[in-house]
Amino acid sequence: MPSPTSIEIPPSARWTPALQALPALAIRQPYAWLVVNGIKDIENRSRRTLYRGQVLIHASLNEGLLFADSLKELSARADIELPGSFKTGGIVGVAEIVACERRHGSEWKDPSSWGWVLTDARPLAFRPCKGALGFFRPKFTA
Repeated sequence: MPSPTSIEIPPSARWTPALQALPALAIRQPYAWLVVNGIKDIENRSRRTLYRGQVLIHASLNEGLLFADSLKELSARADIELPGSFKTGGIVGVAEIVACERRHGSEWKDPSSWGWVLTDARPLAFRPCKGALGFFRPKFTA
């Protein structure tokens, strides 16, 4: 098997007051990492969204997908080497929701879900905060 492809990580965004005011969306790791690093361009959800614009990406505390077999399978699917650890329980990046579609050509699109189409994803310096379901406004801890 060939070695995983190295990816070019997008440049980090800088925290600004405007970014802090954005709504956030919680995504489980390692998918949050894939989103903010521009690899996963769709977030599959059971409901559609009319929201368009920037959104903070929150890495949820749920570590149910962070076991060796799951990470190995995901690494092969994405043809990349995943990091050895993932931040959870806080904001890890920002992306823009540009569409919500039932059908989309992305390899990440689940046919039974709504695909929230993401662009311009960038990592941010980690900021811990509590997550929530759906869109939420983060309350940052010191």
